[in-house]
Amino acid sequence: MSVLPLVFTSGWASGINAYAVVLLFGVFGATGLTDEVPESLQRTDVLVVVGVLFVCEAVADKIPYVDSIWDTAHTVIRPVSGAVVAALLAGQSGSLPEIAAGAVGGSTALMSHLVKAGTRMAVNTSPEPFSNIAVSTAEDLGVAGIITFAIFHPLAAAIVAGGLLLLGIVIIVFLAAKIRNFRRRKTERRARRRVAATWPD
Repeated sequence: MSVLPLVFTSGWASGINAYAVVLLFGVFGATGLTDEVPESLQRTDVLVVVGVLFVCEAVADKIPYVDSIWDTAHTVIRPVSGAVVAALLAGQSGSLPEIAAGAVGGSTALMSHLVKAGTRMAVNTSPEPFSNIAVSTAEDLGVAGIITFAIFHPLAAAIVAGGLLLLGIVIIVFLAAKIRNFRRRKTERRARRRVAATWPD
């Protein structure tokens, strides 16, 4: 069970930016900052590929509506990545069955991905692109911070990740209600205008 906090945190972060998670773990392992990272994540070819993909995500994630298309394409990729990373972490320590670790990492990644995708769809309703840039930058910094923190304080990082996941779910529910109310009022205004336009003088 000792690796479970790291598995949970890596799963949450993978749902936000899977490439950043693999890249950070690989760099930390390759530089000797931690011995928790399996050698397969430290390989040069893996780091090069995820580094390129991380740059692509960093750009796409800051462009309105392109970010939502990117999120849709990663609905499978992020949970799978979260599951694979979690299983590798568990296999390295031997303290958690790989299948169980993969399930925890994958399901956590899926939940955080859905929160991210829903939030970005709501942000895209704003008429300016700066909200997307700000949210995307905050997500990138959050993933980097939580993974770095998890390397040295896995339990505390898992508590933070769990809190952020719950907060994200609450925000999504709130935004969904606001958007539904906005669309309902917009529909009602259109209906009133149509009635007014057809009403005889």
